[in-house]
Amino acid sequence: MAFLGDYLPRKCGIATFTSDLLGAVAARRPKSRCFAVPVNDIEGCYQYSDVVRFEIEEQDLESYRRASDYLNTSNVDVVSLQHEFGIFGGPAGSHLLTLLDGLTAPVVTTLHTVLRTPNADQRRVMLELIARSTRLIVMTERGQTILQEVYQAPRGKIDLIAHGIPDVPFVATDHYKGQFGVSGKKVLLTFGLLSPNKGIEHVLHALPEIVAEFPDVVYIVLGATHPHELRTRGEAYRQGLEAIATRNHVEDHVIFHNRFVELKELTEFIGAADLYITPYLDEAQITSGTLAYAFGAGKAVISTPYWHASELLRDGQGVLVPFADPKAIAREVTGLLRDEARRNAMSDHAYKLGRAMVWSNTAELYMRSFELARQQGRALHALTAASGFGHRRYESPELNLDHLSHMTDSTGIFQHAQYTARNHSEGYCTDDNARALILAVMLGQLEESPKRVRALATTYAAFLENAFDRKTTRFHNFLSTDHRWLDERGSEDSHGRAIWALGTAAGRSPDSRSQKMAELLFLRALPAVTAFTSPRAWAFSLIGIHEYLRRQSGDRMVEYVRQELTNRLVAVFDKVAEPGWMWFEEGLTYDNAKLAHALILSGRSTGQTSVSERGIKALRWLVGVQTSQHGHLRPIGSQGFYRRNGVRANFDQQPIEAQTTVSACLEAYRATGDPWWQAQAQNAFDWFLGRNDLGLELYAHQTGGCRDGLHPDRSNENQGAESTLAFLLSLAEMRLAQTTPNTVLSAGLAAAITQ
Repeated sequence: MAFLGDYLPRKCGIATFTSDLLGAVAARRPKSRCFAVPVNDIEGCYQYSDVVRFEIEEQDLESYRRASDYLNTSNVDVVSLQHEFGIFGGPAGSHLLTLLDGLTAPVVTTLHTVLRTPNADQRRVMLELIARSTRLIVMTERGQTILQEVYQAPRGKIDLIAHGIPDVPFVATDHYKGQFGVSGKKVLLTFGLLSPNKGIEHVLHALPEIVAEFPDVVYIVLGATHPHELRTRGEAYRQGLEAIATRNHVEDHVIFHNRFVELKELTEFIGAADLYITPYLDEAQITSGTLAYAFGAGKAVISTPYWHASELLRDGQGVLVPFADPKAIAREVTGLLRDEARRNAMSDHAYKLGRAMVWSNTAELYMRSFELARQQGRALHALTAASGFGHRRYESPELNLDHLSHMTDSTGIFQHAQYTARNHSEGYCTDDNARALILAVMLGQLEESPKRVRALATTYAAFLENAFDRKTTRFHNFLSTDHRWLDERGSEDSHGRAIWALGTAAGRSPDSRSQKMAELLFLRALPAVTAFTSPRAWAFSLIGIHEYLRRQSGDRMVEYVRQELTNRLVAVFDKVAEPGWMWFEEGLTYDNAKLAHALILSGRSTGQTSVSERGIKALRWLVGVQTSQHGHLRPIGSQGFYRRNGVRANFDQQPIEAQTTVSACLEAYRATGDPWWQAQAQNAFDWFLGRNDLGLELYAHQTGGCRDGLHPDRSNENQGAESTLAFLLSLAEMRLAQTTPNTVLSAGLAAAITQ
């Protein structure tokens, strides 16, 4: 069993919890192998014990991948994860998701924080964490309720296990007071790492009234300043508390112990206390180890009503006071100090209830959760193996055209979005309307939402017709929202995409009028392509030509252009490609797989084995370059791309690269019949669904849109046209591949290509 989280001697509550849990489980299962994988928040490392086998650097994403590899090679049966947003790197601790995505063992996650009103990053991380965890452990009923109501976590996945506590004897307070120099005093205690949300100042403001009635009272504040507080503000909070004590003339009644104490000494401090006080200010605190320790040791507790305290101290098991209310604190402290019988009864009752929380019992409950996770993990492994791919099975989502429709008006589809809202300032472009027309034609073949799709197809086709300049025989690309073309002529690549879209409409559209319009515009625009120098424009045009020739196979002019463009693409490949760099250009940039796709398709259509061979070799090499060590797709990033003999950019990863890889691999499968290409297409498609470097889903189920890319630490939350179309085109192609019988090349040609 691997225990992942902070670990002693790091000074924080989760480090103590992880260390105690590991020790308790190891004691209950002495024949098991337990080790820790802690997270470091400082340069260098802590002086860990031998139980620590691997360390994660908090802000180093690659460190999380290495940890995942280590855990997999260690053959752990279960990973016990301690989760708190602030202890992992990335927005809301999102680096953790990268580790979880690569794990093969089931994960049991203990949630030390469950937020009722998370921000966007916290919600995203929590939803992903819930999805990747085999089981979830919460320490309070409130936590369980929030998980179900706010995050829709399945009830059957959640285990309720109280915070563990040390098993200490119930002794009279005088037994320990002497060693702390407070014999004969009435002792109030607060302990834990100090930070401004602890509310200790309100006890200090209550102290004058308490001391007026009980002059023998002493208030012990035990604990070092929280390391994060110390790094950012130093000892300002503690010094402010000392100043309050001085101003209130109670400095002789307050003892500050500025240190992090070990368990044995901590239990002695608790033993010396007559009353334990937790004046915390954050209602949403779902668990408090200090509260659990004091209550389980048989202390009468006065607390503010944060969630854990409200639940643990209900029904008179403790006393609750309003937040930031010194008068209420003074009233309840003096009341309990006066009423010894009530105070002792409260202590006795707390100690009896605490027996169920001692670490030996808690460890047994954890072991039950671990075993259940192992059983569920075996079932999931069987499902994964049955899918035919060596990773978690990602279910194909339902088609949702809402965002596509939202991004489209009577003119065409808008280029960009701010989150999900249309970005009017950047208008429309031919590139995206061409992609959208291709999608609409495919959806027509799938008979998806026929009326809606026909209307969209008409809009996109009209945009292309309007974009074509009959004088120059070139397409404009960029159109403003006030219907002004912003360029004299568009790029060669945008022209090539328009040819591709028009060829698709001409070759596949069931509507004869739409087909005829596309055919005429295709023929007018095609000759300009022969003057182009962009290999991608050639590739887009070749795919469009193939689509056009589905219906017009005898068109000699189009056949001539196809052969000319094919020869050019072959020539650039032969000039650049060599062992170790089997590619068309000196660098990998964008829309990469389309170059190989065009050769595979053209060679298959014309029976030119050598042409298809080149395309297959190039695509196989590209797939290798774009596959991570964990087996998932890692597209070339747009932050620098990848020059030969240079350093590849891993981010920002763009959805269009996953889409073109899906499309090219499906074409390779049609050409060869080799199921390996089917698997690669599925692998590329799964990138959208979360099988990627960050374990984040790019497809937005609620809207039907797709996020604009994968940054080093997060996804781009904008859902623009290119990204949304990339996902929808991939989904449509995957579905068409399932419904359309594969027509493979002759056996001889297929064998030649696969060699």
